Formats: sequence, C-alpha cells, structure tokens
Amino acid sequence: QVQLVESGGGLVQAGGSLRLSCAASGRTLSSYAMGWFRQAPGREREFVASIMWSGSSTSYADFVKGRFTISRDNAKATVYLQMNSLKPEDTAVYYCSAVNGARFWGQGTQVTVSS
Repeated sequence: QVQLVESGGGLVQAGGSLRLSCAASGRTLSSYAMGWFRQAPGREREFVASIMWSGSSTSYADFVKGRFTISRDNAKATVYLQMNSLKPEDTAVYYCSAVNGARFWGQGTQVTVSS
C-alpha cells in the first residue's frame, strides 16, 4: 500500500498561484510514477502532470504546459505541483496518484479559481 496525502488547495483569483503538496508513505517509492490529476464537477478525471521518483522525466497535459511545474523532494517523499497563472477553468479537485502496476490515490484537495 501507498498512502498519499494532498494539501495546499484553496481559493485564489485568476492569475494567481498555488502550490500543492503530496506526502507519500508506505512502500519503496523509487519505482513509482507520481502524478497529479484533476476532476471538475460533471467531468471525467483528467491527467495534469507526472514525474518519476528516479530520474528527472516529467510529463504535462497540454493545457498546463508553461503554467504548472511538477517536482519532488525525495528526502521528504513529497511531490509538488506549482500552479501559476491560474484560470477559472483550472477549478477542480486535484488528486495525487502513485502507480507501479497498481494505482493509488490521495483524498484530493479543492482548488477554486475565481474570475
């Protein structure tokens, strides 16, 4: 099992910034891919960004490229999502995910961007 706890969500005006954190614990994480997903009301959960615990490979959805940055702190077993230039359409519950065959999810953190 992998336990994931997200934090850092909140209410922000359009153009503002937030940094989400995902604290991971449980199994050895070095072989896991970590990711952020989001789900807006009435919509499917969608991929936002991912990073490997080992190496520096990252991947982003087109709609966040240039605005969001995913990073990790191995010593703290924490993955971050720095979100800049936020838009009202970024409003969603953001979920942290760990996958290595099986996928694990955090409980989610609400991000609300006002216009």
